[in-house]
Amino acid sequence: MPSSLDSARVAVIGGGPAGLMAAETLARRGVRVHVYDAMPSVGRKFLMAGKGGMNITHSEPLEPFLARYGARRAHIAPWLDAFGPDALRAWLHELGVETFVGSSGRVFPSDMKAAPMLRAWLHRLRETGVQFHMRHKWSGWASMPGDDAAQVLRFDTPAGEQTVSCNAVVFALGGASWPRLGSDAAWVSLMTPHDVPVMPLRPANCGFDADWSPYLRERFAGQPIKPVAISLTGVDENVHNRQGEILLTETGLEGSLIYALSALIRERILADGEVTIALDLAPGLTLERVVEEVTRPRGSRSIASHLHGRIGIGGVKLALLHEILSKEAFADARGLAHATKALPVRLLRARPIDEAISTAGGIPFEALDAHLMIDRMPGVFCAGEMLDWEAPTGGYLLTACFASGLVAGQGACTYLEARGASA
Repeated sequence: MPSSLDSARVAVIGGGPAGLMAAETLARRGVRVHVYDAMPSVGRKFLMAGKGGMNITHSEPLEPFLARYGARRAHIAPWLDAFGPDALRAWLHELGVETFVGSSGRVFPSDMKAAPMLRAWLHRLRETGVQFHMRHKWSGWASMPGDDAAQVLRFDTPAGEQTVSCNAVVFALGGASWPRLGSDAAWVSLMTPHDVPVMPLRPANCGFDADWSPYLRERFAGQPIKPVAISLTGVDENVHNRQGEILLTETGLEGSLIYALSALIRERILADGEVTIALDLAPGLTLERVVEEVTRPRGSRSIASHLHGRIGIGGVKLALLHEILSKEAFADARGLAHATKALPVRLLRARPIDEAISTAGGIPFEALDAHLMIDRMPGVFCAGEMLDWEAPTGGYLLTACFASGLVAGQGACTYLEARGASA
């Protein structure tokens, strides 16, 4: 006997990982799924993210994995129970994509590329009956969702405005980063008039501005600083320490280590107007060892030669010491040693949101039920970056996007079954 899902029609708006996973989840249950995207093709930000090597997830144990989601951990844990890192890798294998674990614990497709994976996925989606509508930009509702489980959506298309009737909709429209790839946050102005709360969108996984001198900008912009460790005190008064690699830019600092701490840095700047982080330029040496080596008599050698020979400090690290310290402080061997282990660097503001890898803010979980349906809008589900959560790069952001799409898709199925939907 046919299920009520066989006659249901669901619109998925947004063709990134969250939207496509919602579409697959629905289509596998027999739902007629139509995917709409404003761009000429789907997955554009996904493909951009894969240009440097498609980091799909991370291999670390689930407990530290969950900790990456900070204050939203409790909300995201059920997503990962439904579709966690191991399930994602198994799903990729089913798709014909082999994976491997890199030296850092990050998980990649064997060919390191996003495009073959996306092609295989789209092929399978089309085989299951998913229909795609490109250059369809959602512009609101012609008829709002209600107790009759029906709603009418409006789209701007090259052929003019079109309306689409559906039994449920899954929105996966992203945040506000990389607007040229489709994530332009235009949905915020369409949701808020209907009393859908939206927390302000803020840059995440982003760089930060510092007040560099022209000399440092011109001579050292674009150079990596590694290895290095960062220490900073969060708004919660806890001290956070992490080691990795950063990049000195014309405007300040960015790179994987900065991204991992970007939420902490951003919140301190919001609270205090700026934040001072401490850079350990010699993380492999103890403070005692650095003091011992730097205070040794240097004879006729220059300070630069002495630092390089004794503790391996040169190049951009030496330039940073010159940038931050006064001449008097630089000439004080003991003070210089201490600065090498805790160089204070003022960060003034986050880089613009359209430069960020991802965004924080969005629709808060308090406005959603456990299936990611908006409480006040029956049949309207949301997934991915348009929800109020964030995660660092390293596979954490992408894994949760996939998982949220699956949860929203399952939620839409549950909603439709409960209402015996028919198109």
